[in-house]
Amino acid sequence: MVAVITGASSGIGEAVALRLAAEPGAKLVLVARREDRLRALAERVGAPTTWVALDVTDDDAPQRVLDHVQAEHGRLDLLVNNAGAGFRGTFAEGGYANVKRTMDLNFDAVVRMTEALLPLLRRSAPSSIVNVSSTAGRISRPGSGAYSASKFALAGWTDALRGEERSSGVHVGNVLPGFISTEGFPQAELTGKALTRWAVSTPAKAAEAVYEAGPGGKAERYVPRAYVLVGIARMLFPRLLRRLMDGGASKSLATKTGPGTE
Repeated sequence: MVAVITGASSGIGEAVALRLAAEPGAKLVLVARREDRLRALAERVGAPTTWVALDVTDDDAPQRVLDHVQAEHGRLDLLVNNAGAGFRGTFAEGGYANVKRTMDLNFDAVVRMTEALLPLLRRSAPSSIVNVSSTAGRISRPGSGAYSASKFALAGWTDALRGEERSSGVHVGNVLPGFISTEGFPQAELTGKALTRWAVSTPAKAAEAVYEAGPGGKAERYVPRAYVLVGIARMLFPRLLRRLMDGGASKSLATKTGPGTE
């Protein structure tokens, strides 16, 4: 299995690389900005690994990744679009500029990378694409509108792409993490309380969800799994959920979770 993982230098992307490396015959291509981190991770994974150090929002990023994969492997079995970030702030504070930079990274870069690699995935079918969206792609709260907009767009596009590519043998899965405890954002405010501890998961569990939504053939996975109830509540109890999200608790929470979960 040849796999490309974007955002591979830390967090969920790093965990995905370690998870996929455990699969027999795995060959990994790591993509992120920090070459030193990619080099160190390549030494740890225990599988044939190369990397491309770049910013996925660069104009030539998709072509550079495609050229690398073709030169090194000539095929592609799994694309994990994981690179992403959130920039907290209200629309009045950040305006269109914040929306644009968030969309450029969390949505446009994913679409462009997929467009470049899709022909290779089709030729290698059966193959998979996994887009790492977020629970914020199903529900939004004050202070994270730009992030939610990008993840709503990604989730919707993923749902459509799944149906479009089924006949080509390319499975498309969606992973929606909630709060993920990482080195930079340990989510101490949530993990320190019994009432909210359940809401926090780990990069390793998110990586397992990526595998299930890719080679495992699942259409969608929430991390933690209980977050699926949030999506259900949005459909069944929209007024109640809006009241909860618009309240002071959600505004406080938005200031404690750092710039994104991925």
